[in-house]
Amino acid sequence: MKYLTSAEIREKYLSFFEEKGCKRWPSSSLIPDDPSLLLTSAGMVQFKPYFLQQKHLEAPYVGTTTVQKCVRTNDIDIIGTTGRHQSFFEMLGNFSFGDYFKEEMCAWAYEFSTEVLGLPAERLYFTVFLDDDETIEIWKKLGVPDDHISRLGEEDNFWRAGPTGPCGPCSEIYYDQGEEFGCGSPDCAPGCDCDRFLEYWNLVFTQYNGQEDGTLEPLPKKNIDTGMGLERMAAILQGVQSNYETDVLRSLVAVGEKLTGTLYGEDAAVDLSLRIMADHSRAVAFMIADGILPSNEGRGYVLRRLLRRAVMKGHLLGLDKPFLNDYVDEIVNLMGHVYPEIVENRELMRRVILSEEERFGANLRQGRAFLDEALAQLEGDVLPGDRAFTLHDTYGFPVEVTRELCDERGIEVDMEGFSRCMDEQRERARAANTKDAEAAWSTYGGVMAEILEAVGPTEFLGYTKNDADVRVLALVKDGRQVDALEAGDEGRIVVDATPFYAEKGGQIGDTGTMTKEGAAARVLDTKEPEKGLIAHTVQVEEGRIVAGDAVRAAIDVPRRERIRRNHTATHILHWALREVLGDHVKQAGSYVADNRLRFDFTHFEAMTADQIAEVERLANEKIMENHAVRAYETSLASAREAGVMALFGEKYGEFVRVLDIEGFSQELCGGTHVSATSEIGFVKVTSETSVGANLRRIEAVTSFDALAYMNRMEAELKESAEVLRVPLFDVGERTAANVKQLKELQTKMKRNREAVADDGINALLDNAQTSAAGYPVVFGRMPEADAGQMRNMWDVLRARLGKPGAAVLATEKDGKPTLLAAGSPEAVEAGFDAGAVIKAIAPCVKGGGGGKASMAQAGGKDASGIDAALEAARGMLL
Repeated sequence: MKYLTSAEIREKYLSFFEEKGCKRWPSSSLIPDDPSLLLTSAGMVQFKPYFLQQKHLEAPYVGTTTVQKCVRTNDIDIIGTTGRHQSFFEMLGNFSFGDYFKEEMCAWAYEFSTEVLGLPAERLYFTVFLDDDETIEIWKKLGVPDDHISRLGEEDNFWRAGPTGPCGPCSEIYYDQGEEFGCGSPDCAPGCDCDRFLEYWNLVFTQYNGQEDGTLEPLPKKNIDTGMGLERMAAILQGVQSNYETDVLRSLVAVGEKLTGTLYGEDAAVDLSLRIMADHSRAVAFMIADGILPSNEGRGYVLRRLLRRAVMKGHLLGLDKPFLNDYVDEIVNLMGHVYPEIVENRELMRRVILSEEERFGANLRQGRAFLDEALAQLEGDVLPGDRAFTLHDTYGFPVEVTRELCDERGIEVDMEGFSRCMDEQRERARAANTKDAEAAWSTYGGVMAEILEAVGPTEFLGYTKNDADVRVLALVKDGRQVDALEAGDEGRIVVDATPFYAEKGGQIGDTGTMTKEGAAARVLDTKEPEKGLIAHTVQVEEGRIVAGDAVRAAIDVPRRERIRRNHTATHILHWALREVLGDHVKQAGSYVADNRLRFDFTHFEAMTADQIAEVERLANEKIMENHAVRAYETSLASAREAGVMALFGEKYGEFVRVLDIEGFSQELCGGTHVSATSEIGFVKVTSETSVGANLRRIEAVTSFDALAYMNRMEAELKESAEVLRVPLFDVGERTAANVKQLKELQTKMKRNREAVADDGINALLDNAQTSAAGYPVVFGRMPEADAGQMRNMWDVLRARLGKPGAAVLATEKDGKPTLLAAGSPEAVEAGFDAGAVIKAIAPCVKGGGGGKASMAQAGGKDASGIDAALEAARGMLL
């Protein structure tokens, strides 16, 4: 068996299936072209329209072959604990949509395994579904002995996307790693939980359509869907026991070794951290390169959790400064030749990761504050499991870190409760994963899917026409297809061709009218419920519209013109933002309406007023230069070669539409646009805000709306000038003077408050008493304060007391008492023990707590016991 690198395995697989007639297909984005799925987790995701016969491969191809980048995180806490689980992995796949089936697939899989990869035939084992005699016979014809073929049940060898829909038996191929990897049982065979038999290839024969009654209806065309884990095959061919010891992942583990000064393989806890840092950094880099940005929901939350988990593991190994960009550089070096998007977006990845690591430093501090508060309110000496889980899930604290921090204060962590919360989260993740898989196949269901199948896609005429004579093909009311819509009805109309633009790409749908003799309908909105099918939401105002009718479809032209101006303006603003802020700026979303536009983009800090002004200046300069705007169709490959910019996270077919603004902007876009930039009039940015970490938003108006906005600003300025009784252009100067005066007054008030607080400190110091050990001790109550304010008070008292000194303080806030005991190192050396003091006096307020000898605190339920607590402290220390 020959050693092969991951790159060699990848290329051999693709070349092999190309020679068999499969079209080599690029990996799709980690953002799936399906709103029901969170992330791309399998190679088949991008081919669903082909499996469902909604798209067809052109001859001479008999299928496709890919290496798909995938992310799966439903078992995130297992990642790193074994050598097989990863959040990011590459899936080698080949797919047929009715052209070849079991016999060809099994023969090719056997040929590739034994002749191309050189795997010993005697080490290969095969599993099939219980009653799939056909596949067993195929394997036997290929020379596989009977004792190397096993039958397994539905859980292992029957694939379903959900309770109904496409499904079928599968056959898995295993590699026997040897008895030394096994469990020792004489019954050990493929499917056993031990590591002896390693499954590396799954061949799914999608030949049935599952019915609601449980029956299996044969599909008119039988499909092939296969998947081979690249990292798993690399482990076999490179003779290592773990995916993390293969060439690519081992290089990333080495980055962690260099950063931390540790060695992989010497300590189990260190190894776990190094594996997680290597795996998660790769997932994070690829997710950002595909347009996913950190956030608190959806894909962004998955990204943020992976990034923070990697950072926390680094912190456990002593890395207290940002370090993940060291991994980014190595990932680009190792994989950039296969995935050019990580090369193109390298700087973006670095900036986003650095910003997020720095932000997480603040989260770590907040997590510590949360823990401090939880311990201050604690009754007893056990931190509840749900609090530990919140630290883990919200603040990114691994539970082992929480246990270490609690142990310092003599507090235990309820690990059973924590594990219960973790199990509940895993169940939610698995349920969501199952739901996603079912939804992935059901997206194309429903009445609109039936209409698309019956009438085909809608021809869009709106690039060149504002109205057209068209024919009604289908009508829908209350979710059902109907023969007619009557006056007063609201429903949806599908026609054979339309000038109405359907909402997509951020641009809102057109409105207008559909009319015929004796009938009229107002078009309220236009959408694309199924890819290629345009549906018009209408209100029938008079008469009756029937399927088969010829109607006049006319858009609201003035409204469309305003939309066109705003849409072209987003492209000009995108160019201007990159000119002013840098090439890391990428579009991350947009909204183009008739009265305004919104543009989301990647950036790491708020824009300054000068930057906004410069963006406006550049954009309006290009508008007034009157550049020609043209759109044309070309292949995606040609567009990329020409340097056309693709929008972040957007999905494109083989042929694309390019919007070319003469001389400075080329982007892929299917929207409607002006023919020359001067038609926009001018653009005015109305706001710049944050919409998430590393994500900014500008809003703007153009033409008539920009003029209205400026008129309103002028009116507001005039009103302010009248109130201030100054000339129009002196408003800013007078306002600045007023603000300066206000700040002076506020500073004076602050000094007065500090003087009062200083009097309180003086009063406490005046009543300081000498302990039995000879150092001064302050006993006293503070007005309503939280734990942080009490610690601040101790810092001030310690400075004023001198080197040896201690304090026992109490406060009541919202009816709940808090006690704090603290001492300087000299006082502790002389015998002061804050933890012992707190444990002794906390029962007076019906509470509990603890801490170190230098500082401890407790919370309670009974504020009436504060005086007794202070008196008890005096009795201990004086």
